[in-house]
Amino acid sequence: MNFATFEPVYEAILADFGFDRTADERARDLAADLATPFPLDRLGDWEGQTVAVAGAAPCLADEVALARDADVVVAASTAADVLADRGVDVDCLVTDLDKNPETAASLTREGVPVAAHAHGDNVPAVREWLPRFADEWTLATTQASPVGPVRNLGGFTDGDRAAFLADHAGAGELVFPGWDFDDPAVDPMKARKLDWAARLLRWLERRRGEAFAVLDGRRDAADAALDEILGDGSDREPCDA
Repeated sequence: MNFATFEPVYEAILADFGFDRTADERARDLAADLATPFPLDRLGDWEGQTVAVAGAAPCLADEVALARDADVVVAASTAADVLADRGVDVDCLVTDLDKNPETAASLTREGVPVAAHAHGDNVPAVREWLPRFADEWTLATTQASPVGPVRNLGGFTDGDRAAFLADHAGAGELVFPGWDFDDPAVDPMKARKLDWAARLLRWLERRRGEAFAVLDGRRDAADAALDEILGDGSDREPCDA
């Protein structure tokens, strides 16, 4: 996913939430000052593998087997802790540092890659935590235009960014333990973010030509939103390298 492809969706997200692009860029620039380049081959060989993109919804506790049986496990935020408690190691953590930065820092020191995301609302966390991460195992990401070592591989929330990362690394099949778009416990802002996560996963699904079971019953609404942004569905092609 290159930024030119992603930018129309990014602009729609900014408009929907009233986010400040300049603030995202300031966070990105801070991350660029603190991070070092991360070649994606450090993730390991994900080519053609079944990758579990583990979300942090409460249902993850009941769906651990889906992660355990996968070839590769990419965890969103606190999903890494839930899986660790149940004996499942993760191969990568994706986080914007808002819930379990201690876990993220510890994983990098153990040689586990962490995609640490910088955005306009988490500058203090970026400043505090990125220096505590092992540079070699830290992939700094942004939702703005990429700069220096900071990458934008697509996505918005931790979970869908994990899916875009897996796609970029050549995953053969994506499975989704721990996802619940209808979680009644989330606040209205989180619910809106989950709506966007569904749209972005649908975009990825369309581009991969794959069907994600987690999107069953949600495709029509996601398609309507995406086509308003992107056009008539002509994006349905393999992701950019």
